[in-house]
Amino acid sequence: MSEIPEEQQAAALRAVKDAGARRAALLRQAEEILAKEIKPAAVKAARLGAGRSRIRELAGVGPSVLYRWLGEAGIPVRDKSAPAKGKR
Repeated sequence: MSEIPEEQQAAALRAVKDAGARRAALLRQAEEILAKEIKPAAVKAARLGAGRSRIRELAGVGPSVLYRWLGEAGIPVRDKSAPAKGKR
């Protein structure tokens, strides 16, 4: 006996829901690791004189994230440079 289209759609939607729920849980876990483990370790590394490019590379974050963390921790960061003439 074959399924009717509505049953196939419902099964497909259940699969989407299940995968979406697993993804959301993993994203929550990743955010927690970022906030509770990576951020403090990156700030400590910067305080100890580690290179910021190396910290960013190992942490897997962009410069704006790292510089925000450092600024929040009271570590001096330079202001964003102005775009070069004719470039925006």
